[in-house]
Amino acid sequence: MNGNRFGRLFQVTTYGESHGEAMGVTVSGCPAGLELTTDDVQADLDRRKPGQSMISTSRDEPDAVTINSGIQDGYTTGTPIGMVIQNKDARSGKYEPFITAPRPSHGDFTYSAKFGTRNWGGGGRSSARETVNWVAAGAIAKKILSSVGIELKAHVNQIGDVRSDDVSFEQILEHSEENEVRCADPDGAAEMRELIDDYQEKGDSIGGSIYFEARGVPRGLGAPRFDSVESRLGQAMMSIPATTAFEFGLGREAREWAGHDRNDEWEFDENDDPRPVTNRHGGLQGGITTGEPIYGEVTLHAPTSIPKTQTTVDWETGEEKDVQVIGRHDPVLPPRGVPVVEAMLALTLVDFMLLGGRVNPDRLDDRPGAYETDYHPSRPET
Repeated sequence: MNGNRFGRLFQVTTYGESHGEAMGVTVSGCPAGLELTTDDVQADLDRRKPGQSMISTSRDEPDAVTINSGIQDGYTTGTPIGMVIQNKDARSGKYEPFITAPRPSHGDFTYSAKFGTRNWGGGGRSSARETVNWVAAGAIAKKILSSVGIELKAHVNQIGDVRSDDVSFEQILEHSEENEVRCADPDGAAEMRELIDDYQEKGDSIGGSIYFEARGVPRGLGAPRFDSVESRLGQAMMSIPATTAFEFGLGREAREWAGHDRNDEWEFDENDDPRPVTNRHGGLQGGITTGEPIYGEVTLHAPTSIPKTQTTVDWETGEEKDVQVIGRHDPVLPPRGVPVVEAMLALTLVDFMLLGGRVNPDRLDDRPGAYETDYHPSRPET
């Protein structure tokens, strides 16, 4: 099975199944000299982990990360960073009815059709639990970006037909973690929560979307066509389980705008450098960053595991039958999807920063050949 690696210079390779022994990720290409502890990674894992509230799965996973390599005395060494998150609360029994009777709209049948076998417990490799690896790697990417002045954040901007009011980047930073929905608009969050509760009570689920933004990204990153920032960012976001749409800038709304209205005219900034008057392109023109904020939206469909009765077929018995997917599942995905979207944004941007020479791929201090550093280990005193 291929497709388990993401990135060019900052490479993330993952393994693990939902109900397997553990999830794991190897990060190759992290420069040396980054101060890093398990707490840095754990903070984002805690935002993604199950069991946070009544609107997330009740699966009780601590998602405690162990860093096995790539760190010396609290700093990265430039060698691969290996991280493991143990699965502590896997219960596969409720999935036995679906071993040969695929759940509606899951990857059960397609995995079996491709490989002739599959790990069926909890959905195996197709489960969104695998994104725990992405969030762990994304935490490292975020810290690298922060060291060079790039800040990013996401929040839930829509659940069902309830959309939040427009909020500023500063409001997202300040308020998005203050409620269980992770929406920076408190009134919108309250309406969204009511809608989620309503679907949950009916034994159903509902979809939504996540807005993301990055500030401090320098101009000149990316390349036209297949290596454009939006094409690779689109790949990153569309890799997230349940994603059905990715947009940047005006997104789908652009189809309603005339060219004259959409076009970003140019002006000089305070340093006499050209800058777009507006930023309707979402910080990207010609596939390359303009230096303006990068922003966009990711749409996630409703969770497919619902207790409402649905129909499937059992290819082993030849039966058509009604089934209920009973287990511990989220009624809505965006609240726990926020750190996943942030991780994929960070992983994409840090890769472009390395490819563009804005971050030294060997060491963060950008001092080639220097061996006496503040982060080099010292000889033990005798």
